[in-house]
Order: sequence, then C-alpha cells, then structure tokens
Amino acid sequence: MSEELLDRLVDWDLAAATARRLARPGPQVSASEATDVVREVRDAAVAARPHVARITGLQTADAEPVVLVVDRPRWVEANLQTLRAMLLPVVDKLASRRHLNSTNVVAALGGKVTGAEAGGLLAFLSSKVLGQYDLAPGGTPRLLLVAPNLVHVEREMGVDPHDFRLWVCLHEETHRVQFTAVPWLREHLLAQATSLAGDLAPDPAQLITTLEDAARRLPEVLRGEGGSLIDLFASPEQRERLRGVAAVMSLLEGHADVVMDEVGPEVVPSVATIRARFTARRAGVDPFDRMIRRLLGLEDKMRQYRDGAAFVRGVVAEVGMDGFNAVWTSPETLPTPQEIADPRAWVRRVHP
Repeated sequence: MSEELLDRLVDWDLAAATARRLARPGPQVSASEATDVVREVRDAAVAARPHVARITGLQTADAEPVVLVVDRPRWVEANLQTLRAMLLPVVDKLASRRHLNSTNVVAALGGKVTGAEAGGLLAFLSSKVLGQYDLAPGGTPRLLLVAPNLVHVEREMGVDPHDFRLWVCLHEETHRVQFTAVPWLREHLLAQATSLAGDLAPDPAQLITTLEDAARRLPEVLRGEGGSLIDLFASPEQRERLRGVAAVMSLLEGHADVVMDEVGPEVVPSVATIRARFTARRAGVDPFDRMIRRLLGLEDKMRQYRDGAAFVRGVVAEVGMDGFNAVWTSPETLPTPQEIADPRAWVRRVHP
C-alpha cells in the first residue's frame, strides 16, 4: 500500500524526464577520451584504497566494493532509486498517523508537481557532484564517480587530471571505508534521516500556519541569515536534531577532506595546488548559484567540510589517529554540534 501511495505522491518517470531535460550538458570529449577517463577514474578508485587504509587505520571487509563511473543521467537515476527507498518508511510513518491518504495529499500537491520538483533539484545537483558513496537503503551500497563533472572541474581549475582524479577518489573511498569499517554507522544515519523526514512533514491541520511562518522567514534565508528551505519548515526542536545530523556529516566530510590532503605529494604530486584552487573555486560561485546553494542547504555543506576538517585535525593533534578512531565506537561517541567547534571538548568527554 505504501509503495502504491508513494508512487502516486511522486511521478518518478516525470522526475527522471525533467532531470534529463534540465541537466546541463557535460564537457565535450571524444569517444576515445571518454573511454580513457572512465578507465582512469576506475583505476584511481582502486589505487586510493591502500592509502586510505594506511592513513585512517580503519579495516574493511575483503568483499570487492561496487564502483560505478557514471554520467549525469545515470547519477540522477541512481539517486532517484535512493530517494524512493528513503521515502518509503517516511510514507509508512505518516500513513500510520493518518497524515496521508491517497486522496487528500495527491489532490493538494499532485504527483506530477512533486516529480517535477525532484527532477529539477537532481538536474541542478547532477552537474555539481564529483563523487558519492550511495548508502542505497534496501540495496547494495556503491561508490559513484561522475566522470563528466571530474573532467569539467579539472579543466576549469587547470590542474593535472591524473592527480585530481586520484585526489577525489581518496575522498570518496574514505566515505566507503567509514560506512563499511563501522558496521552500525549506515543504519544509524539512515534511521536519523528517515525519522527527521517524517517529523518535518507538516500536519495537514497545521499546514497553513506552517506556510505563513515560512513566508515570513523566507527573506532571512535569501539574505543568508536564516538557514535553508528545510529550516523554514522545522520547529526549534527539529532544528536542534538537524544540527545533530549536520555534526555527523561534518565529521564524515572533514575526515575525508583530511585524508585526501594527508597523502601528500608523494602520492598526489600537485596536491597543494589542487587544494588551493579547489578551495578558491568553492568560494567563487556566482551570486545566483550561491543563492540556490543557500536555499538547498549546500552552503551548510561547504561549512561541514571546513569545520569537520578542523575538528579531525584538532582531535588528532591531541590524541593521534588511534585516539580519534574512538569516534567510531558507537553513536554516543559521535561529536555533538558544540564539540565539532571545540575538539578538545570531545577529547575530554571520550578520553577522560
């Protein structure tokens, strides 16, 4: 019943078609160049593994990981599958509260509207994402590397393609290791996301009040003073829970950023140049792009890289990488939002 209802709430075919129509074309490459890029990116993903294992000290299962080098439409397809799988338990939860039925929500929103919105969002993101460890709820997690975006960025920055591809793979391989070496982490993060998504869905009886409050706060978001669109619909308690999830994401992104730089020029000869130009590129987006990123919460993600890396380096400076790895012991040893900003507070709590 939930699957049928979800498919009425979101027109997935329209979402895919919208994304294909709106997605920007990738950089121009010949067929032979495309083949070479795919091969080198796949080789880089393999080459990254021993370096990540050495730096992190984390041990993963021996099973061969799934690595897919994809174009933008294939990335959209993979993320639509993941989005559908993540929304199913949310629909179950809301239906059990009688917040959803097959007539009132569909009549109010329409599956085609939500499908078009999902497609538009994924079209925008499809040209931004370099790589992703897809948690694939209900399926097999896999590493996705978006070949046209790698080529676009390395050309735009004027960096060595071989070095850049390996550098990005080091980041994404670190995410794979985080979720495979720490068995409880994947389910914990998915449960947190599902729970929050269900709680953030407004009660139809309070929908008008929620929309009015969101409209009042929208100018703050546009000015960069009031969070993202998600924050508009969240209560104070929900925003606190969002900050908790954001702290975990800061940990994961910062840890991966530290690893990709820590390999040094012996592994990535131009790593210092790449990092400098990549950081400048992150800060140099045009005003319209910056507004879209702010609305979608992507500006927060940029801060996650910075704040998370500072946390990891701060902890490692105090207790070494082995001491830092206590962070993976249980959900209780994950950093709080306050500890992300104060690594010594986490050290005092976990290493008294």
